[in-house]
Amino acid sequence: MIFSMTGYGKATCELPQKKINIEIRSLNSKQLDINARIPGLYREKEIEIRNKISNRLYRGKVDISFFVEAEIPDKVTKINTAIIESYFEQLKPVAEKLNIQHSADFLRVIMPLPDTTKTEQTELDEQEWEELSKAIDKALDDIVEFRKQEGRSLYNEVTRRIGNISSLLKEVEPLEKGRIEKIKERISDGLQFLTDKNSVDENRFEQELIYYLEKLDITEEKVRLANHLDYFMETIGTDKPVGKKLGFITQEIGREINTLGSKANDAAIQRIVIRMKDELEKIKEQILNVL
Repeated sequence: MIFSMTGYGKATCELPQKKINIEIRSLNSKQLDINARIPGLYREKEIEIRNKISNRLYRGKVDISFFVEAEIPDKVTKINTAIIESYFEQLKPVAEKLNIQHSADFLRVIMPLPDTTKTEQTELDEQEWEELSKAIDKALDDIVEFRKQEGRSLYNEVTRRIGNISSLLKEVEPLEKGRIEKIKERISDGLQFLTDKNSVDENRFEQELIYYLEKLDITEEKVRLANHLDYFMETIGTDKPVGKKLGFITQEIGREINTLGSKANDAAIQRIVIRMKDELEKIKEQILNVL
């Protein structure tokens, strides 16, 4: 069964002093494109997070976001006492020289100066990471299941249209029987109109007619188109990521349909070809979203 590249997964990690909601979204893309919105505390685990995603999702434009609700912030701002003391020792003689009273609010002057405060990042606890890692796996489980459900819908839609093309191909056969005779009559009537029939070499005429009819023969195109349709159904039934492969097969199906239409030289068959093309275009739109 095929999988869609569109999906959504969510999980919540409950910790003693914080709650982390993890959301993963994916859309179709030619390759795997991961956009990770990770808080600074977990940046050291970004490669591991990306590996988890690539091992489960394979392809698609993937966004993973962390939403943290914490009682204690990961970053703690502290007063840099040594720097403040240094500023004070420098400002004190200046104040005395300028006859500024010692009661002046030195802190109001000093605190806006550089490096008077420092922000420290809390270190990641391994137990916390284990719980968070489980939550990421849970979110990935959710999005894979979502993709599977979407894949079922894609499978039903695409295989139904492949079946329609196969049915239309069968409609060509009865029309083809009278097609050759019509072409023969049309060529013969045109030849009689343009020339004196008695001056035509019948043997040469038959040879040219056979050569011309061989150019218009669509047997090979019908056989190849039927084979491509069977191969499509065989491929889409596998559990592996086959989106790109199905795209290549649809290109071959389109090539045979186009050749069938150009060689048909029959209005009824060309109308069937147009219906085939319509079905194929809708298949191509769906295949873009197949993993």
